[in-house]
Amino acid sequence: MGGERTKVFTLAEVSHHNNSKDCWLVIRGKVYNVTKFLEDHPGGDEVLLSSTGKDATNDFEDIGHSTSAVAMMDEFYVGDIDSSTIPSKVKYTAPKQPQYNQDKTPEFIIKILQFLVPVLILGLAVGIRFYTKST
Repeated sequence: MGGERTKVFTLAEVSHHNNSKDCWLVIRGKVYNVTKFLEDHPGGDEVLLSSTGKDATNDFEDIGHSTSAVAMMDEFYVGDIDSSTIPSKVKYTAPKQPQYNQDKTPEFIIKILQFLVPVLILGLAVGIRFYTKST
């Protein structure tokens, strides 16, 4: 070991480097100064600029970079990230919602209709039978 100490940056320090003249990314716990690579990046500079100020590991890995692209990263390495400064991922929990009554009809009306509709149908059937039999 040549006595070189790896520089450790906080996410706040890295997030100051967020423009086309000074662009740093955090990928896999390491900090990269990709300013010189912005013009050469196959996906364009906007892709890299949109990943500044956060842990860009998922963005990087979702694309599926080649092994040569991964090897190229070494020349842009400037240090490590203090992992305690990266916000932990919080699992999304949907807010609880009250039970939804689609037709907005009170339940007692539904119960009354469940009783009355069959009685009315039966009454109608008896009335039709009585009327058609007497004539």
